[in-house]
Amino acid sequence: MERIEKLLRKAQSLPLLPGVYLMRDKKSKVIYIGKAKRLKDRVSSYFRNQESLEGKVKKMVSLVEDFDFIVTDGEYEALVLECSLIKQNYPKYNILMKDDKGFSYIRISNDEFPEISAVYRKEEDGAEYFGPYLGGYGAKKLVESVSAIFRIPTCKKKFASDKKQIGRPCLNYHLELCMGFCSGKVDDSRYRESIENARMYIGKGTSKALSNLKSEMKKSAEMLEFEKAARIRDAIKAIERIDSKQKVVKKGKNRDLDVFSFAANNNIAAATVLKFRDNKLADKYEHIAEDITDLNDFRDEFIRHNYIMENEIPPLILVDNEFESQEVFEKMLSHQKGKKVTVKVPQKGENLELVRMGYSNAIETLNLKIGRKTREESALGELSNLLGLEKTPRRIEAYDVSNYGEEAVAGMAVFIDGVPKKQFYRRFIIKTVKGVDDYSSMIEALSRRIERYNIGTKGFDKVPDLILLDGGAGHVSSVKKAVEKSSFKDVKIFGMVKDGRHHTRDLVGTDGLMSLSARRTAFSLVSKIQNEVHRYALGYQRERHSKSALKSVLTEIEGIGAKRSANLLKHFKTIDNIKNAAVEEIAKVEGISLKTAEQVFKYFNS
Repeated sequence: MERIEKLLRKAQSLPLLPGVYLMRDKKSKVIYIGKAKRLKDRVSSYFRNQESLEGKVKKMVSLVEDFDFIVTDGEYEALVLECSLIKQNYPKYNILMKDDKGFSYIRISNDEFPEISAVYRKEEDGAEYFGPYLGGYGAKKLVESVSAIFRIPTCKKKFASDKKQIGRPCLNYHLELCMGFCSGKVDDSRYRESIENARMYIGKGTSKALSNLKSEMKKSAEMLEFEKAARIRDAIKAIERIDSKQKVVKKGKNRDLDVFSFAANNNIAAATVLKFRDNKLADKYEHIAEDITDLNDFRDEFIRHNYIMENEIPPLILVDNEFESQEVFEKMLSHQKGKKVTVKVPQKGENLELVRMGYSNAIETLNLKIGRKTREESALGELSNLLGLEKTPRRIEAYDVSNYGEEAVAGMAVFIDGVPKKQFYRRFIIKTVKGVDDYSSMIEALSRRIERYNIGTKGFDKVPDLILLDGGAGHVSSVKKAVEKSSFKDVKIFGMVKDGRHHTRDLVGTDGLMSLSARRTAFSLVSKIQNEVHRYALGYQRERHSKSALKSVLTEIEGIGAKRSANLLKHFKTIDNIKNAAVEEIAKVEGISLKTAEQVFKYFNS
């Protein structure tokens, strides 16, 4: 309480003027930035009555050790400064949508039979990229459209001119969404023709693509290429059909606009953003936030912070309700864009319909989140009761060992509140164990995990509430002995036991087996965890084995050892790319001389 009283005294000495405040933790790191019309009143409210604070605010205040403030000439200047400081500091407790949305690209691969896909970043891989698009939604929808229009295969089959995967076409062929290239009855030129038309459609847009296709159809008919003309005619009809079905076309004078709608249930809120460009829905994204105590405050902060990371500002922004900063926010965006930007709450007509549509999407997103959250909380509660834990385990870490020959690896999967968090997954190459020894391998993985926690390595700096091992009583007993004097000595450890068909059956601890059969939600969660950590460990083992096999092929070449083979694979990604590379290309790889490059080329092309 001494800390809070000290902060309150400092806050009460602030002026009753507009400004920006920066909350700092014990390491002096900025964890929250806010603006205020009256600094003294706003900042004091955080420290005056601790019992009244809830959710995110309460968590943030519990970490505050000090704060700074900057007085501004007015509320507008405070808003501009707040945005600038947030962009510089990325505070933990400000709403930043950088993980929820971003730019996307459409990629056309540089293969003999190119594939079209939506991706989140460009690579130096020789492929052709279009974009960036506002977000994943627009890029994915465009890929779906061009694939359907030009009947391009969307399956995972790999085609080659000398040996096609000939077989029975899938359902897409019968629905006239695919040309059925896998049947072996379609010429290679037909595939490439479709890719070229798709490239034109993506690059030039609907109107120019239609104009070019109509000219091409007429030309083909004049040259008596009736089959080709018919294909182009069908593509034109498909474009017109898809274009007419484009959901939600904004017909008013404002061709570009953003729509914000919000929904809340208890302390969970959902925001939906619809982006219209050229009168059509170009992108949509949702954001879920927990520990929200006031939807109006969330709306205000979300809308303001949305444009901190967003470069494209439309002339019209529609919002479902008024928010505190609306007037100064409109002024700031107008200045930022260099043109008038209008922010308004529509009361009737098509604009109101768009806001309502956004609200329907926000409600659906919220319902999905609440449904998942309820199931996960139920499963964790049931698991906690089964294992006799004092509290519900928020962070669960699962471990599995995968062996291939003499090599072993281990995988660590992390579930937080019953949800897999892949950013915290880690993998280990077992270094000290000789031969197949699951117990010793598991001990090594846990020991290294604990060692990294002790030194504060990022990603390892949290103690789990529960550890689950893919194994039986022997695994549990061995690992418990190994960690009993470590910083993980109080963490509960159990094994996940499988039946004869490799399916999850029971949990096992030092007191014996605990059946999951009568606890369906706990069984589903444990089964999900066991399958996930097994998949992760096995995938890593296969990845290493695959790389090892590729390197062994390359090391058969004169002058190529382990290091050079690794450099070749890093540069070209696949053996096929190395096979198809010219001598000059191979010689560009680090450590590869022209003479060695000629040896590599000769090996694959003699």
